[in-house]
Amino acid sequence: MNDCLFFGSNEYPKLFKNKPKIIKNPIQFKFENENENENEKQIKQISSSSFSTIFLFKNGKAIEYLNENDSYQNPEKIQIEENIQKVTVGEKNKAILTIEGNAFCKISSINPRIRNKFINISSLIKNKKDRIIEDIVSGFSSIYLLTSNQNAYGIGDNYYGQLGINTRIYERKPILMMRNVSKIFSGNTSKYVFLLNSNQELFGCGYNEHGQLGFREVIIEEKKGNDLTKIQNIPKGKIIDIQCGSWHSIMLIENEDENPKRKLYSCGHYGYNGLGKNENTYKFTEIKSSLFENNDNILEISVGRYHTLILTSNKKLIGFGDNYSGQLGTGNIGYQLIPIQIELPKLRFNEDIFNYHISCGYQNSFLYYFPSSFSNLEEDLIKLFRRKEFCNISFKTKNGEIIEAHKLILKYRLNQNQNEIEKLQEIISKKSIKESNQIFEMIYSNRIINPKLYSEIKEIINSNERIEETMKRIYLNENENENEKDFIIERKEKKYKFPKLILIMRSELYRGMFLSVTEDTSNKVTDYSELSNESFQIFEYWIYSNQIKDEIQITKEIIQFDDYDDLNEHKFKLIKYSETTKKITKEMIEEIERGIDYFQLNQTNPNLFDLLINKFNNQNQNQNQKQQIINKNKTEKTKEENCLIV
Repeated sequence: MNDCLFFGSNEYPKLFKNKPKIIKNPIQFKFENENENENEKQIKQISSSSFSTIFLFKNGKAIEYLNENDSYQNPEKIQIEENIQKVTVGEKNKAILTIEGNAFCKISSINPRIRNKFINISSLIKNKKDRIIEDIVSGFSSIYLLTSNQNAYGIGDNYYGQLGINTRIYERKPILMMRNVSKIFSGNTSKYVFLLNSNQELFGCGYNEHGQLGFREVIIEEKKGNDLTKIQNIPKGKIIDIQCGSWHSIMLIENEDENPKRKLYSCGHYGYNGLGKNENTYKFTEIKSSLFENNDNILEISVGRYHTLILTSNKKLIGFGDNYSGQLGTGNIGYQLIPIQIELPKLRFNEDIFNYHISCGYQNSFLYYFPSSFSNLEEDLIKLFRRKEFCNISFKTKNGEIIEAHKLILKYRLNQNQNEIEKLQEIISKKSIKESNQIFEMIYSNRIINPKLYSEIKEIINSNERIEETMKRIYLNENENENEKDFIIERKEKKYKFPKLILIMRSELYRGMFLSVTEDTSNKVTDYSELSNESFQIFEYWIYSNQIKDEIQITKEIIQFDDYDDLNEHKFKLIKYSETTKKITKEMIEEIERGIDYFQLNQTNPNLFDLLINKFNNQNQNQNQKQQIINKNKTEKTKEENCLIV
């Protein structure tokens, strides 16, 4: 069962059949029909407004509760062939982003004839090179797209200039708003938007009557809206997030020189007290409260129409703003002037607060559990692979569309001794843009996403992948501090630099260390001195490539689990050792076992021990096949000799 709490309006839409319209205290959310609603799958994301509420599951499927006549509705499955990566809901729109990089939306004003169907809006972008989407964000009646080329597009309502152009017409196709964008911020009830570029410069446009863009209100002229405006006087530090309501904005800033490192700032109108203070402010000013302690850090923020929720590392849920529908979960109704801590029932995963997430709807709120996983990291990698700075080789599909690919990745993913890029080009030339994207995704992520397509390209995929250089180069970013990219591992007075991304993917220990917002890991090192040269080489190669070196032999060793079912206890018995020079010995196995247990490297799939077993079995199978051929040849030779004698 999913660990998910709900509080607030149970009316638009109605999520509980036998509950009142207002739920003042947090209660466990349960789906009515487990099979129909994918309850056995874990909730990955929730997006809600008065228009609808969508639940996205870890398996890439989603369901939607609709607001129809204030009656309880059975949720509908969202019918999309591709796996869904993100969902977002505005007051007059809903949009989804698929793993393949396609954005679909339902917005009646784009095409009233198909108002009840999701249409592919990324395919409507004029520049074909911008049709792979990295992120989607919903505003009140607009949708914003961030492409893999880091360009921002908008579609939908522009009455308040929220698309950043000097016109008030409704845009039915995505229009380019700004280039070199790293993040887009808006909200399900917001008629304005923020765009952040790679230099941490913030721009905004749209409805600003109450100063919610962080500067004095601008009078909207009769015939045109607002251009993008650079926001001045931003607080010192790195912008982590901006959450947008109807009349107010909340900004989360991280500053390494201060304590606590993360602080909240707000701007806009204090009406309904969504600012966390009881006065208007036309620039981002700090929200101060004794609830934000020095040893506490803000993990996540979320904003509804007029209310705000904050989740901290000390397991506190804090809220302020409108509470007339119980959306703050405090047990009463009314406005909450200043931040207050919300009492929560004991959660099933209460010790693991870093894996909880909050989502504010129009007049309701959710707190749910979704742990980080390898699949999330793979999605992030795919986003990196698609960015324009990595694309330097072009492929043409059967319809003449151009796909740009990462030449360095292809070099290491394909067989290097043959001209496999030409073979890949020949395959792509016979495929649609959708099938071509799936092929490149399989090559990039090394996952079988489409078995039929994979069967066509598997012959040109390198069976002995060398991804060390690839991963290092992909992970490095010129805009980041060199000391923040790599992690030092020491072994017998020699230091090795590993990309943090690799260690995050391989180790539970490193994942918790690097993804923690409270722990400083910049000067930490790990000592692997207990490992011999041979063991460390196996370790190092496996950490990078997730496989065993080809030259390592286990030809005569017998490896078995003492307890196969217990994945945390890997005990091995090696009987009769090989006489070859490059072999895995009992001592090496014990060394590797200690290292894996200590650094929690045994969660990777496939596991290092599984690879050892598989290699041993494959080698035995090959030896048996060779021996069968030898025996067969001997038998045939004996028959020939007997025939000659006769």
